[in-house]
Amino acid sequence: MTRKNWIPYLIKKLAIFLASVLALSVIVFAVSRLSPGDPLVSYYGERTEKMSPAERRQTMERLGLNAPLTTQYVRWLEGALRGEFGISYKYKQDVLDVIAARIGNTLLLGLPGFLLTFVLALLLGILCAWREESWLDKIISKAGTVLSCVPEFWLSLVLILFFSVIWRLLPSSGAYTIGKENDIGDRLRHLILPMAVMILSHLWYYAYMIRNKLLEEIRADYVLLAKSKGLSRGQILFRHCLRGILPSYISLMAISVPHILGGTYIIETVFSYPGIGTLSYESARWKDYNMLMVLCMLTGVVIIFANMLGQIINERIDPRIRASEGLEVPTNEP
Repeated sequence: MTRKNWIPYLIKKLAIFLASVLALSVIVFAVSRLSPGDPLVSYYGERTEKMSPAERRQTMERLGLNAPLTTQYVRWLEGALRGEFGISYKYKQDVLDVIAARIGNTLLLGLPGFLLTFVLALLLGILCAWREESWLDKIISKAGTVLSCVPEFWLSLVLILFFSVIWRLLPSSGAYTIGKENDIGDRLRHLILPMAVMILSHLWYYAYMIRNKLLEEIRADYVLLAKSKGLSRGQILFRHCLRGILPSYISLMAISVPHILGGTYIIETVFSYPGIGTLSYESARWKDYNMLMVLCMLTGVVIIFANMLGQIINERIDPRIRASEGLEVPTNEP
């Protein structure tokens, strides 16, 4: 890509990103406001039942919930542009303070789990491609297919039953034991079961893709030349085929963020793990509008950015996409 084409390319991507985030905010705002439930219950709890109609109207007006939907959205957007997202109805604290206290737990679970999933998937895919149609490949393929069909919440409950209830080896919930938030060993013990579910639920899905990609490369014409030179299947696989699929694999990692992120939120809820996923469930349950909006926007921004990153990587490694996007302009310069 020439320097001349970089500026319009970046402007186009930035415009798409901002438009996507704006559309997401409109949809989330409308759905959250129109869904059934009483946000005053989140703010006042049982006292809401004792409020008179006049008190309810005053309270709704003070919280800005009695204005038309468009007016509420404009107010929220103006505050968001200033970095003001309001207070949480449930926690009576600034929304960003509540999120800041929990986001570290989600990163501690999500980032290592994400990296381990793709490292293990790469190794497993290579092993199955190397031993194609062997008993090992068949056993792993069948076991992986069955495991990938098991819902995450059900797998979580099974692991809790055996490792926490029956064998009492690992904790069943939380991010740490009360009073041991600075104990690294205790935190690691609480991470084992959630991370195991996260990895097992997604491992074969990506390993199977890698296996098939490698097998496609092995059947390519250039491999015949490598075989004629006396290279073994392992040498061809590691020296040539693996190098050919790595760009696509990196792109796959980028676009898989929504898949794994959604699974992480479910796992957090089942294990009562105090992260962003559990907080999202609570905010939706209790109609905590300010918290729900920020969490949905935060998650949406991560997903939109990851998908755009995957698209950019594909455009850089695939000349057909670059040509369709006008990213390369033929030139007579040497």
